[in-house]
Parts: sequence; structure tokens; C-alpha cells
Amino acid sequence: MQYVRSMSQPARPPRTASRAAVRPAPASGTPENSAGGRAAAQRLKLRRGLAAAAMELFATKGYEATTVDEIAAAAGVARRTFFRHFRSKEEAIFPDHDDTLVRAEAVLNAAPPHEYPLDTVCRGIKEVMKMYAASPSVSVERYRLTREVPTLREREIASVARYERLFTRYLLGHFDEHAHQNGNDDPLLAEVAASAVVTAHNHVLRRWLRAGGEGDVEAQLDRAFAIVRRTFGSDIGGAAGAATTSPATVSARGEVLVTVARTDAPIDEVMRTIEQALKNR
Repeated sequence: MQYVRSMSQPARPPRTASRAAVRPAPASGTPENSAGGRAAAQRLKLRRGLAAAAMELFATKGYEATTVDEIAAAAGVARRTFFRHFRSKEEAIFPDHDDTLVRAEAVLNAAPPHEYPLDTVCRGIKEVMKMYAASPSVSVERYRLTREVPTLREREIASVARYERLFTRYLLGHFDEHAHQNGNDDPLLAEVAASAVVTAHNHVLRRWLRAGGEGDVEAQLDRAFAIVRRTFGSDIGGAAGAATTSPATVSARGEVLVTVARTDAPIDEVMRTIEQALKNR
């Protein structure tokens, strides 16, 4: 799979990108911008309040024994207010995913034309980690609950699938169709690459949550993404700085060794390729 690394034309947006996501925002300080910002902040505050009430009740009474009426009462709102924000009590445990998905899509839409699409996806999913890292204690408790309640675990899996679909669409929208010969593989390769980024993120997230939300999770995430880049760089061509060294060859008489490497390939990767060729003589 080949991706466009630099383009004379602006990168085309993902095929299913939300028109609202790419619409120019009102100028800072305008009434529309101020009112919209306050409304969004109030909405998020209320959603988080409902989520906090739900988690506390789930922890004290148990998930099955807790009702929507009890969650609404604990949050100080009416039952109908609860259902304006969430469709069910299990949905209330994940109040930030909708907004985080919008932020992740905004990262994709604003990506510079020269950036490798796989790197853009890695930056996009960091919005999810930021969401969890903003409130470590809440995230740890949420993780405990999702491990204990199958319904919540299924809701979490559904949220993960939404991110994977978003990133798959983005990668599909950035193929270099002239360089890629087998177009039938595009959906598979894009989905595998998107899934790898999400899996790396979730592996680091789970490890961090099991550690009680302690440690430099961003550094851990960067190391995990480096593994994804090394894995997919030569096949997908979507990671900046990834090595794409070709197998070295040695002449029949063992006098000349020839290898081909990208100019931005790490020197240790080039040397390993050469050493391997010499061993196989």
C-alpha cells in the first residue's frame, strides 16, 4: 500500500468526513462562538456529572440494582434530562467518547499535506488517551467497572470500533492510487493498519490503568507507535522515518555487496541488513 507523502494539491478529506467538522468556525469572540462554547461546556459538565453519579451508584449498589431514576436524582436532574444526554445507564459511564471522536476527526481533517497518514492517525488517537489521562482516578474506576460488568464491556468495545472505522476511512482516503497496483487490497490494508494503531493504544491504556493511572503514559504510547511504524513502514509507506531497506545481495564470487536503503532509514537498520546478507553468503 502506498500513501501520498507530499502533494501539489491539498489532501482530499476522508470520504465520509463530517461537513460540520470542516466548516470554518466563527471568529473568536463573536456571539455565536461564545454562546456555542458555553453551551458545549455546560453540556459536557452535565454529562460528566451524570457519569460520576452513575459510577458511584454502580460501585455502592451494583450495576444491575441501579436505576436511571436513581442516577438522575443523585445528579440533581430530572429523568427526562438524563435521557436528553444518554440513551441508557450503561452509556452514561462513557460521557466523553462522542466529543473525543469529534476531536480525533478534527486532527485528521487538519493534517498537513506532507504528513504520512499513519502518523496522522497516531496523533488522532492520542485524543482518546488525553481523555483518560485528564482524570486518572475516574478512568481507573471506570476500567474496574467495565471489567466486572459485561454490558459495560460491550459498550466499550463498540466505542473502540467507532475509532477504528474513522481511522480506516481516513487511510483509505489517502492512498496514492497511481502507485498502488492492487486496488482490491485497499480496504483490507487500511483496516489492518488502523486496527494496529488502535490496538497499540489500547494495550498501553490498559497497562496504565492496571497500574492505577501512574507513569508517563504518553512516552509509553510513543514507544508503542514506534513499533507500529516499524511494522508497517516498509509495506504501507505511511510512517515518516521508517526504514525501507531492501535485502542486500552479494555477488557470486563474494566480492561485492549491494544494498538499497532510504536516505532516512536508521543506520542500525541498514547495518543489520548488511550483516544478515554477509551471514547468508
